Order: sequence, then structure tokens, then C-alpha cells
Amino acid sequence: MKPIALLAGLIVMHFAGMTHAGTLNNGEWKPSQCGAKPATPTIDDQDVDAFNKSVAAINDWQQQARVYFECLIKEANADNNVIAESAKREQAAYRQSVEAVGAAAEAAKKKLDKK
Repeated sequence: MKPIALLAGLIVMHFAGMTHAGTLNNGEWKPSQCGAKPATPTIDDQDVDAFNKSVAAINDWQQQARVYFECLIKEANADNNVIAESAKREQAAYRQSVEAVGAAAEAAKKKLDKK
């Protein structure tokens, strides 16, 4: 039963990772599912009409940026969870290997002590 549960967990985590995996390059993480980060607008102070248009652009940018950064946080949290769960599974597998090797060594020692 354990191998089946482990396999099912690995499959789920594999697909979860595909859904949420950002990219890590030279120590910088970027989300992969959030689209392009909205460019920060500038204030145009040439005249009132230009200023009003730039304020409208800022309002639009704020909405786009909010959606982008909410997505970024959600994806980062999902990636962190996948990484943490993967590391936990690897540690558990390592502990099992250590225990199995220790048990095999102990059994071999007992066998050889009887000779």
C-alpha cells in the first residue's frame, strides 16, 4: 500500500509542479503563469489633458499590477509548498535507506557472529 500511496503522491506533486512552477535563474525567481509584469506608468505634466490621461493610465496599471502580484504570490507559495514536500519525501526516503542498511548490517553481523 505504501508504494502506491507514494507513487500517487509523486504524480500529484509532479502535476502540481507543472501547474505552478516558476523559473529560477541566477538566484532570481519569476512566476510562469502570471503573464508579463505590467510596466509602471509615468506622469505626463505637459497639460491638464495629458495629466488626466496619465492618471487614468495609473488607475489601469494599479488594477493590472494587483492581479499580477496576487498571481505571483499564489504561484510562489505553491512552488514553496512543492519544494518543501519534495524535500520532506527525499528526507524520509533517506531515513528509510539508512534504517534498511543498518538493519541489513546488523543481520549480517548476527549471522557472522554465529559462525
